[in-house]
Amino acid sequence: MIDYQSFWETLEKADDNWYTMTHKHGINPAILHRLKHNLPISTVTIDLFCKILNCNVCDILRYIPDEEYTD
Repeated sequence: MIDYQSFWETLEKADDNWYTMTHKHGINPAILHRLKHNLPISTVTIDLFCKILNCNVCDILRYIPDEEYTD
């Protein structure tokens, strides 16, 4: 599972919030909604967040292994 809790922590450290992301940076609120609910987003969007927040991918998301998944 991809978890976006890191994004919210990075956003807070950057003194940004939902309002500034949507109004200052033009991020669609639906994308932030997807992050809030750990739904998939594109790598283009992840790249954009890294540019806006001047951070790395690991500051946006983390992978949590699904213990039920077997290959």
